Amino acid sequence: MASLWSYWRHGGMPKQKFDTVGGMSSYAVELTKRSPTAPLTGAGSETGTLRVDLSWRMRSSTDFDRSARSAFWRRPLEIFKPAEIQGHSQGVASIDFDLACLYELKDGSRGVVQSLGDLLGDFGAAPYIKLSGDDRFGTASGESIYVNLDHAEEFKRLLVFVYIYDGVPAFDRADVVVTLVTADGKNVEIGLTDPVPQARACAVALIEHHKGQLVARREVKYVYGFQSEIDRLYGWGMSWGRGVKPSRQR
Repeated sequence: MASLWSYWRHGGMPKQKFDTVGGMSSYAVELTKRSPTAPLTGAGSETGTLRVDLSWRMRSSTDFDRSARSAFWRRPLEIFKPAEIQGHSQGVASIDFDLACLYELKDGSRGVVQSLGDLLGDFGAAPYIKLSGDDRFGTASGESIYVNLDHAEEFKRLLVFVYIYDGVPAFDRADVVVTLVTADGKNVEIGLTDPVPQARACAVALIEHHKGQLVARREVKYVYGFQSEIDRLYGWGMSWGRGVKPSRQR
């Protein structure tokens, strides 16, 4: 299966993406509405590190033109409505998508790992989740979350989500992909499809134990608020206050 991120990044031209781990090849698995789950642990991946990557590209005017032509054939009456988006400006292109993770451990402790408020987590101690970097340009090598699978049994549930801290809501102006990279090298990709205009956050994947494995389930649920609204949607029950990003990212 072609990598979803590679497909979007290269303007819709699919490109096969293979990773080599210990002499074995693995490929990208896309979670969809019809196929929403994938195991993250199992033979060869019970321990080690689960990496969560955030990538995106802002759509060009060509993409909008192509999208508009497609939308016309599906909804011809839409042509009589004023177009909300004709393209994107430099300001929109620099929109900052942020990666975060709500966690609940087996001992009942709950929290969030995010750059907002400098809540970067800890890999070697609870919550065994660490955020590294704050990528403002959408490159695949920028912002990542690392989950310590050596302590997988201590997790009750993890919720990976993406939010927009600065600027106008722009989920509908970008192709956004979250990739879960397992310890044995498998890429599990979740595209933030069917974006909702004005949404400021999106619950992407819920990770829970199922039959002895950690399993990721595609969510892709947009909300108009921020973390507190994601919390209410999934019943995390935390108290939230206003936060800011630290001046120096790590």
